[in-house]
Amino acid sequence: MNNETMNTQRSRMPGQYRPSLRFYHPNGKGTGGAVEMNLHPAHDNVNGSIMLKIANQCAVGNRRVPNPTYARFDWENAICVKLDFNDLCKILQVFRGECESIDGDRGIYHQTSRAATKIQLRHLIEPICGYSLEVYRNSREGDSSSNGHIILSPAEALGLCEAIAGSMAVISFGIPMLVEHDTSAYEAQERGFRNVSAA
Repeated sequence: MNNETMNTQRSRMPGQYRPSLRFYHPNGKGTGGAVEMNLHPAHDNVNGSIMLKIANQCAVGNRRVPNPTYARFDWENAICVKLDFNDLCKILQVFRGECESIDGDRGIYHQTSRAATKIQLRHLIEPICGYSLEVYRNSREGDSSSNGHIILSPAEALGLCEAIAGSMAVISFGIPMLVEHDTSAYEAQERGFRNVSAA
Protein backbone atom coordinates (compact mmCIF):
# COMPACT_ATOMS: atom_id res chain seq x y z
CA MET A 1 0.00 0.00 0.00
CA ASN A 2 1.54 3.31 -1.07
CA ASN A 3 1.27 6.66 0.70
CA GLU A 4 -1.37 7.94 -1.72
CA THR A 5 -3.68 4.99 -0.98
CA MET A 6 -3.18 5.38 2.77
CA ASN A 7 -3.97 9.08 2.58
CA THR A 8 -7.13 8.39 0.55
CA GLN A 9 -8.37 5.83 3.08
CA ARG A 10 -7.55 8.12 5.98
CA SER A 11 -9.45 11.04 4.43
CA ARG A 12 -12.61 8.92 4.29
CA MET A 13 -12.59 8.28 8.02
CA PRO A 14 -15.22 10.19 10.04
CA GLY A 15 -13.99 12.91 12.36
CA GLN A 16 -12.82 11.52 15.69
CA TYR A 17 -15.14 13.54 17.93
CA ARG A 18 -18.68 13.36 19.22
CA PRO A 19 -20.82 15.61 17.04
CA SER A 20 -24.13 15.40 18.95
CA LEU A 21 -25.52 16.15 22.40
CA ARG A 22 -28.89 15.29 23.96
CA PHE A 23 -30.85 16.38 27.02
CA TYR A 24 -33.82 14.32 28.27
CA HIS A 25 -36.32 15.82 30.72
CA PRO A 26 -39.30 13.50 31.28
CA ASN A 27 -41.82 14.08 34.04
CA GLY A 28 -44.70 12.22 35.65
CA LYS A 29 -47.32 14.29 33.81
CA GLY A 30 -46.04 13.37 30.36
CA THR A 31 -45.34 17.01 29.52
CA GLY A 32 -41.54 16.78 29.43
CA GLY A 33 -39.26 17.28 26.48
CA ALA A 34 -35.96 16.29 24.93
CA VAL A 35 -33.54 18.11 22.68
CA GLU A 36 -30.76 16.90 20.39
CA MET A 37 -28.05 19.08 18.91
CA ASN A 38 -25.78 18.01 16.05
CA LEU A 39 -22.66 19.95 15.15
CA HIS A 40 -22.06 20.60 11.44
CA PRO A 41 -18.65 22.18 10.86
CA ALA A 42 -18.25 24.52 7.92
CA HIS A 43 -16.77 22.83 4.87
CA ASP A 44 -16.16 23.72 1.25
CA ASN A 45 -18.72 26.46 0.48
CA VAL A 46 -21.20 25.32 3.16
CA ASN A 47 -21.57 27.43 6.30
CA GLY A 48 -21.36 25.65 9.64
CA SER A 49 -24.37 25.23 11.93
CA ILE A 50 -25.92 23.29 14.77
CA MET A 51 -28.98 21.24 13.88
CA LEU A 52 -31.43 21.34 16.77
CA LYS A 53 -34.18 18.76 17.10
CA ILE A 54 -36.78 19.08 19.89
CA ALA A 55 -39.30 16.38 20.82
CA ASN A 56 -42.14 16.23 23.31
CA GLN A 57 -42.61 13.42 25.79
CA CYS A 58 -45.13 10.87 24.51
CA ALA A 59 -45.15 8.24 27.29
CA VAL A 60 -44.68 8.26 31.07
CA GLY A 61 -42.34 5.64 32.46
CA ASN A 62 -42.56 3.66 35.69
CA ARG A 63 -39.35 2.22 37.12
CA ARG A 64 -40.87 1.13 40.44
CA VAL A 65 -42.50 -2.03 39.12
CA PRO A 66 -40.93 -5.47 38.46
CA ASN A 67 -40.99 -4.81 34.71
CA PRO A 68 -40.00 -1.14 34.53
CA THR A 69 -40.92 1.07 31.61
CA TYR A 70 -39.15 4.22 30.57
CA ALA A 71 -40.34 7.58 29.39
CA ARG A 72 -40.41 7.97 25.61
CA PHE A 73 -40.16 10.98 23.35
CA ASP A 74 -41.84 11.57 20.01
CA TRP A 75 -38.73 11.84 17.83
CA GLU A 76 -40.73 10.94 14.71
CA ASN A 77 -42.65 14.21 15.00
CA ALA A 78 -39.81 16.28 16.39
CA ILE A 79 -39.20 19.79 15.07
CA CYS A 80 -35.81 20.26 13.43
CA VAL A 81 -34.24 23.68 12.97
CA LYS A 82 -30.88 24.81 11.64
CA LEU A 83 -29.08 27.29 13.90
CA ASP A 84 -26.53 29.33 12.00
CA PHE A 85 -23.78 31.64 13.26
CA ASN A 86 -26.09 34.58 14.05
CA ASP A 87 -28.70 32.37 15.74
CA LEU A 88 -26.07 30.81 17.99
CA CYS A 89 -24.65 34.22 18.93
CA LYS A 90 -28.11 35.28 20.13
CA ILE A 91 -28.45 32.08 22.16
CA LEU A 92 -25.04 32.66 23.75
CA GLN A 93 -26.09 36.18 24.75
CA VAL A 94 -28.97 34.75 26.80
CA PHE A 95 -26.87 32.02 28.42
CA ARG A 96 -24.18 34.57 29.32
CA GLY A 97 -26.67 36.90 30.97
CA GLU A 98 -26.34 39.72 28.43
CA CYS A 99 -30.12 39.61 27.94
CA GLU A 100 -33.05 37.76 29.48
CA SER A 101 -34.45 36.45 26.20
CA ILE A 102 -33.68 36.44 22.48
CA ASP A 103 -34.35 39.90 21.03
CA GLY A 104 -36.63 40.91 23.88
CA ASP A 105 -38.97 37.90 23.57
CA ARG A 106 -39.23 38.34 19.79
CA GLY A 107 -37.14 35.21 19.33
CA ILE A 108 -35.53 33.89 16.17
CA TYR A 109 -37.70 33.48 13.08
CA HIS A 110 -37.04 31.07 10.23
CA GLN A 111 -39.29 31.03 7.18
CA THR A 112 -39.50 28.58 4.29
CA SER A 113 -42.00 28.24 1.48
CA ARG A 114 -44.03 25.82 3.62
CA ALA A 115 -43.68 26.93 7.25
CA ALA A 116 -42.67 29.61 9.71
CA THR A 117 -40.66 28.65 12.79
CA LYS A 118 -39.98 30.64 15.95
CA ILE A 119 -37.18 29.71 18.36
CA GLN A 120 -37.36 31.24 21.82
CA LEU A 121 -34.92 31.04 24.72
CA ARG A 122 -35.78 32.73 28.01
CA HIS A 123 -34.09 32.96 31.38
CA LEU A 124 -36.51 31.86 34.12
CA ILE A 125 -36.43 32.83 37.79
CA GLU A 126 -39.94 31.84 38.90
CA PRO A 127 -41.54 29.38 39.46
CA ILE A 128 -38.23 27.62 38.84
CA CYS A 129 -34.76 28.82 37.98
CA GLY A 130 -33.48 27.78 34.58
CA TYR A 131 -33.80 28.41 30.86
CA SER A 132 -36.86 27.69 28.74
CA LEU A 133 -36.20 26.62 25.15
CA GLU A 134 -39.31 26.64 22.96
CA VAL A 135 -39.80 26.00 19.26
CA TYR A 136 -43.05 26.76 17.41
CA ARG A 137 -43.79 25.83 13.80
CA ASN A 138 -46.84 26.84 11.76
CA SER A 139 -47.58 25.93 8.17
CA ARG A 140 -47.91 28.85 5.76
CA GLU A 141 -51.44 27.66 4.90
CA GLY A 142 -52.37 27.67 8.59
CA ASP A 143 -53.65 24.10 8.52
CA SER A 144 -51.07 22.61 10.90
CA SER A 145 -48.95 23.65 13.84
CA SER A 146 -46.54 22.01 16.26
CA ASN A 147 -44.38 23.00 19.16
CA GLY A 148 -41.75 21.61 21.50
CA HIS A 149 -40.25 22.82 24.74
CA ILE A 150 -37.70 21.89 27.37
CA ILE A 151 -36.45 23.60 30.52
CA LEU A 152 -32.71 23.44 31.14
CA SER A 153 -31.24 23.77 34.61
CA PRO A 154 -28.66 26.51 35.27
CA ALA A 155 -25.91 23.85 35.30
CA GLU A 156 -27.07 22.40 31.98
CA ALA A 157 -27.29 25.88 30.49
CA LEU A 158 -23.74 26.64 31.60
CA GLY A 159 -22.42 23.44 30.04
CA LEU A 160 -24.38 24.00 26.82
CA CYS A 161 -23.13 27.59 26.64
CA GLU A 162 -19.54 26.37 26.87
CA ALA A 163 -20.19 23.64 24.30
CA ILE A 164 -21.66 26.08 21.78
CA ALA A 165 -18.91 28.63 22.40
CA GLY A 166 -16.29 25.94 21.91
CA SER A 167 -17.92 24.91 18.63
CA MET A 168 -17.96 28.38 17.10
CA ALA A 169 -14.49 28.05 15.58
CA VAL A 170 -15.41 25.01 13.47
CA ILE A 171 -18.87 26.45 12.72
CA SER A 172 -17.14 29.56 11.39
CA PHE A 173 -14.04 28.16 9.71
CA GLY A 174 -14.48 24.39 9.61
CA ILE A 175 -12.06 21.71 10.75
CA PRO A 176 -8.45 22.48 9.78
CA MET A 177 -7.27 20.30 6.95
CA LEU A 178 -4.56 19.03 9.28
CA VAL A 179 -7.36 16.93 10.78
CA GLU A 180 -8.54 14.57 8.06
CA HIS A 181 -12.26 13.98 8.13
CA ASP A 182 -15.18 12.86 6.00
CA THR A 183 -17.97 15.41 5.38
CA SER A 184 -20.45 13.00 3.75
CA ALA A 185 -22.42 12.51 7.00
CA TYR A 186 -22.94 16.28 7.40
CA GLU A 187 -23.98 16.58 3.77
CA ALA A 188 -26.53 13.75 4.13
CA GLN A 189 -28.10 15.31 7.22
CA GLU A 190 -28.13 18.73 5.55
CA ARG A 191 -30.01 17.25 2.58
CA GLY A 192 -32.44 15.55 4.94
CA PHE A 193 -33.10 18.83 6.75
CA ARG A 194 -33.76 20.65 3.47
CA ASN A 195 -36.18 17.91 2.41
CA VAL A 196 -38.07 18.13 5.72
CA SER A 197 -38.23 21.92 5.52
CA ALA A 198 -39.56 21.78 1.99
CA ALA A 199 -42.17 19.15 2.81
